[in-house]
Amino acid sequence: MRVLVTGGGGFIGSHLVDALMDRGDEVWVLDNLGTGSVKNLEHHLDDPRFHLRVDTILDSEVVDELVAQVEMVYHLAAAVGVRYIVSDPLGAIRTNVRGTENVLQSAYRHWKRVVIASTSEIYGKSQGAPLKETDDRVLGPTTINRWSYSAAKAIDEHFAYAYHQQGLPVSIVRYFNCYGPRLHELGYGSVIANFTRQALAGEALTVHGDGKQTRCFTFVADTIRGTLLAGDRPEALGEAFNIGSEHEITILDLAKLIQELSGAKSDITIIPYRDYYGHNYEDTLRRQPDTTKSREVLGFGAEIELRDGLQRTIEWCRENYSVGNG
Repeated sequence: MRVLVTGGGGFIGSHLVDALMDRGDEVWVLDNLGTGSVKNLEHHLDDPRFHLRVDTILDSEVVDELVAQVEMVYHLAAAVGVRYIVSDPLGAIRTNVRGTENVLQSAYRHWKRVVIASTSEIYGKSQGAPLKETDDRVLGPTTINRWSYSAAKAIDEHFAYAYHQQGLPVSIVRYFNCYGPRLHELGYGSVIANFTRQALAGEALTVHGDGKQTRCFTFVADTIRGTLLAGDRPEALGEAFNIGSEHEITILDLAKLIQELSGAKSDITIIPYRDYYGHNYEDTLRRQPDTTKSREVLGFGAEIELRDGLQRTIEWCRENYSVGNG
């Protein structure tokens, strides 16, 4: 199959490219390399089945040119990372809304199947757990920049559902805190990347808030498997799926586990949100997916245990992060 992956130079996107190449597909990648990297893709550069276009999803003509050449589109390109969203909400909204609209317009014009990558941020600060795909969204006021990301990704989903009502074959995957090899050293919204970098550098691990907030972390191989299932199964069309692990852990306990697995001797420091994000910030205390629908429709369930996945991730970071290889 001929496949386009937007954001294919990023952490999750490059792993998806690997999986598609491994199964014999011809793959086009569109990425502006803002947070992605050619290094994530360098092992494919000499393969005639691989094509890299360094450009932006905001250029509708570029998007249309590439969509016309393929049979399937995985749309992962997005502005990511809470810190980035808080500091540049306008840029994030434009990328996440206009870019997705460009992709869906072209897919509709050329009639190509699409998988839209969404996020657990969709649920906002809902305290319900576990969260079902049909649960209500709970957001803070529009004066809090944090919620602009959730709102933008929700618009993406509304676009997808609207195009599906016109017949377009489209599915949505909502990622829950993916981690694994190739996490960017600077973090870009990944608490595991930040904790690991700090641990390997012998620095204090900085926990924001009180550390009692919980998350569910999904190893990237599981995330990719769920994404491919959403792109392959006819039953997935017109549906959204939680793709994540149901195992909850507090952020403070996560920091302690990374300390243990990395052998770090550094301390853990609690930092108030306002000291890192400023006063224009809110967080959600709990976020756990209900994966019943993913299991029943896709046959998906996370398989990699957190301790195992973290060990693999830390070893990769030790070899590849500037603070961990000497």
